[in-house]
Order: sequence, then C-alpha cells, then structure tokens
Amino acid sequence: MSDPLPPAFFDRDVVTVARALVGATLLIDGVGGAIVETEAYAADDPAAHSFRGPTPRNAAMFGPPGHAYVYRSYGLHWCLNLVCRPGSAVLIRAVEPEFGLDRMAARRGLADPRLLCAGPGRLCQALGVDKALDGAPLDRPPFRLLAADGPVDIHAGPRIGISVGVETPWRFCRTGSRFLSKPPR
Repeated sequence: MSDPLPPAFFDRDVVTVARALVGATLLIDGVGGAIVETEAYAADDPAAHSFRGPTPRNAAMFGPPGHAYVYRSYGLHWCLNLVCRPGSAVLIRAVEPEFGLDRMAARRGLADPRLLCAGPGRLCQALGVDKALDGAPLDRPPFRLLAADGPVDIHAGPRIGISVGVETPWRFCRTGSRFLSKPPR
C-alpha cells in the first residue's frame, strides 16, 4: 500500500485536495477502498455549510485541516467530509469497496458491491461512519488514508444534490468507475 496522507496534505485549496483524493484509499477500522468520487466545498461557496460562518453543527469545518466533518443530510443519512483550510471540506461521495466487504454488506443489508458505497449516505452506512467521528483526526485510528498508487484519470463536472452553486464544476470522479453515486453529466 501507499504512504499515509499527513495532515499537511489537507492544508491546501479544497479543489486541489478534492482532485488529489480521487484514487486515494480510505479505510475506517480496516473497511473501505479507493475513493472514486468527491465534491469540493469552499468557505465562500453558497452551497457550503460554512458559508454563513461557524455554528455548532459545522464547527469541525473551522478546525484544523485533516479532520473529519460528519453531518446528517436531510435528517436521514450521515455524510463524511475531510476538512481542508478553514471553512472548506471535501465530501466523499463514493468509494470502490475493496476491504471488509463482508462487514459492509452486513451493515447495508445487501451484497452487490456496486451499491455498497455509491453515494455519501450508503458509504457512511457501509463504513460505520456517524456523528461520533465528527472532528476526529484523519491521521489516527479508526481512519487510515493512503495516497493513490499513481496518476488517476479524473472527470470534473457540476456537483449534485444541491440547490445553489449547482453549476460549479467541483465534482471529481474516477473516469470509468462503476462505483459512482451517479454517472457524470
């Protein structure tokens, strides 16, 4: 496996980090795989939770780079974000399941690998992510983030599932992946 990603990796522009995370390996308690889809959210972005400033809900976004920001979307699904510079974070939208498939399948109640981690809510359920990981450092257990083994072909396009800033091309997908939440536009 590749080298672990240090906290300094995240102390950069959120778009740069979002692109660089595609192909990296995300493991939580040994369960996970290669990141195949991300979205960037910056402090001055009207679609970002940080746009109107710090709140108890988004406090992790204003903490140090290299920590998790976990929130519940629409009161239903947990979402995992990796904090970059203050007020910015990368939403992890999809992972190609590679490690701990049996645990993922048990958590999700299905066995189709393509559906285990295709979407932020599915991904969090499969990897066991919940509010307890909000603010947790990404360079310590249960997290393990490893650099991509080599160059990755990436498609950039508009983000999905938001109502403002929709056309901003900050969704990054591994070209040709079968494990994306939705095909690129």
